[in-house]
Amino acid sequence: MEKIKIITDSTADLPKEIVEKYNIEVLPMFVNFGKESFRDGVDIKLEEFLEKMYTSGVFPTTTQVNPQRFYECYKKYIEDGYKIVSIHLSSKMSGTCQSAKMAVEMLLSDSILKNAEDIIVIDSLNVTSGLGILVIEACKLREQGKTIKEIKDGIIERMPHVKSCLAFSSLDNLVKGGRLSKTAGMIGSILGIKLILEVKDGEMAVMDKVRGGKKAVKTILSYMDEKGIKEGSTSILLNADNKDILGELTNRINSMDREFIEAHVGCIVGTHSGGGACGVFFIEEY
Repeated sequence: MEKIKIITDSTADLPKEIVEKYNIEVLPMFVNFGKESFRDGVDIKLEEFLEKMYTSGVFPTTTQVNPQRFYECYKKYIEDGYKIVSIHLSSKMSGTCQSAKMAVEMLLSDSILKNAEDIIVIDSLNVTSGLGILVIEACKLREQGKTIKEIKDGIIERMPHVKSCLAFSSLDNLVKGGRLSKTAGMIGSILGIKLILEVKDGEMAVMDKVRGGKKAVKTILSYMDEKGIKEGSTSILLNADNKDILGELTNRINSMDREFIEAHVGCIVGTHSGGGACGVFFIEEY
């Protein structure tokens, strides 16, 4: 059986217990406040990050994983006899996937990697828990004894069926970070109006506009019912310091016969989401 290592970046926002359970290698991205840089999830956690963001007066920036870091990580596992499946956030949101591909070329050039097919780099066209779900699915396929090619094919098959539905208390950070248009942000600032967003074709997109938290919860649950959840797949309830709809959404989901992992937004995703986001990621029936 092939020795296969699953690698991702910190925007997958996977809970520590999941990372440990599947022995996933998570490469941290960096969040920067002026000249200060912190490794996402290592040097700074979400609570500290949000406090710093709200009180410092400095809007944070983010830095992708660079090719050299990928090179060192890949080299370690290749020399230890592993093949690698490396799954990362959407190339429409970051250059991280490009860095990973550059590292593969560097390893081939240095004759450390003999066969280019021993490292599979996948652009998830997703972020946060959408990416996290695909990473978990890759781990499950590995545990089923699938080859590296079969894992790649399985993830590519699942990618278009990863669905998301997220309610935001504020869209300021999405607009500031260039992830959402100013027009959409203005609509979201209207009193009581909440925008329901999804990740679509690798980018954030507006799915619906609703008034109030109860309507937001109803919209999220209705979307899940409409799409259905693929049997045996992983679903994730994602929270970014939400105090509005999290409690009711959690209670409603817990009353269903569905297995959900609870996850929290990390600092990189939090830079763009801000606090107060909450929603679900799942694989639809297909």
